[in-house]
Amino acid sequence: MQTLRAAIERQTAHALACGALHRIETAHTFIDDGGVRFTVRVAENLARKEAARLAPPVSMGSEVPPPRNPFLPYEPDLFVADLSPTHVALLNKFNVIDQHLLIVTRRYEPQEALLDAADLTALIAALREIDGLGFYNGGTAAGASQPHKHLQLVPLPLVGDSPHGSPQEAPIEALFSGAQAAHGARPIAIVPSLPFRHAFARLDSGSGSPGDAARVALDCYRALLDAAGVPAVDVGGVAHQGAPYNLLVTRRWMLVVPRSAECVEGISINSLGFAGSFFVRDAAHLQTLALIGPMRALERVGLAR
Repeated sequence: MQTLRAAIERQTAHALACGALHRIETAHTFIDDGGVRFTVRVAENLARKEAARLAPPVSMGSEVPPPRNPFLPYEPDLFVADLSPTHVALLNKFNVIDQHLLIVTRRYEPQEALLDAADLTALIAALREIDGLGFYNGGTAAGASQPHKHLQLVPLPLVGDSPHGSPQEAPIEALFSGAQAAHGARPIAIVPSLPFRHAFARLDSGSGSPGDAARVALDCYRALLDAAGVPAVDVGGVAHQGAPYNLLVTRRWMLVVPRSAECVEGISINSLGFAGSFFVRDAAHLQTLALIGPMRALERVGLAR
């Protein structure tokens, strides 16, 4: 059976050849701030994505069709693998980072429902094959663009020629050596250099059976939500988030960041920003980000500690 990475490479070549996959070409640079070398990608051409986003709905008499769910059904040309009985892996149709994977529930579940054992089982299965960054944008204020529940996974490193750090680390990991136990409650910790509210924990997702690793990850996730002040609320018998948040997961750690806003000065920030990676639309936004400072930008869309 082919590996997940081999399946991604094969399907990427196919999807590019048939036009199903649209790479957003970018140039990238670095901004040093707060002890982190942030990587910033600047879009060179957003025309195709903007055309798809802004296209008016097809008229059907006096009726306006509901927004289309791109995951039900998903495009077969973007299908990578069956990860589990409950989740499939798809290529991100408009990708900024190569081999950007979406981990999507087969049946509709809302993006604001809390992650469950099935979600973490699928994510851990993918992380065991790809040393990458898994993330979840919990709500529109956290950068979610689709209401259908989906996690995401990008390979590490986030850029291929970062001048500093381990090749398998996200830029933000430069600060993690200073993590301190939060109120004596292990394994939950805070990172003193991060100026926004968060909760952090070390994780070893490579040990034990996949089921055991998923259960440990689920317990850690729920504990981090609680420590970060993201309450669970019941909606029709299903646990939902009581506030927007971002979740970042690697084989080695997990981070939860509650959110207060989706943008700063027109710059949209999702989970990748808290990993140390920004995407801006043009040179003007790059200049704005440099003036604000990436760490201050993260602080402005987060919550005060």
